[in-house]
Amino acid sequence: SLLGEPRVVILDEPTAALGVRQTAMVLGLIKRLREEGHAVVVVSHNLADVFEVADRIFVLRLGRAAGDLDASKTSQEEVVGAITGATGGREAER
Repeated sequence: SLLGEPRVVILDEPTAALGVRQTAMVLGLIKRLREEGHAVVVVSHNLADVFEVADRIFVLRLGRAAGDLDASKTSQEEVVGAITGATGGREAER
């Protein structure tokens, strides 16, 4: 997927069904891509993985923007609240 030197890499559930070691390898690859200047979009339900590699967390709920959060200034509870609608979360910019 890196042929042609893309500026953006999109990964959909990249760690799904992987073991601990393989997950660590994939997360390491995501970090390396970011360090090399690639924009990386990761779609994942695994919040531990998301918090390990994300700068921003954008939440969709029922196909609509439900949160646009700074990963370093939010918690898993706030993200889950935005996902479930249980707590409004910070409203995504429109």
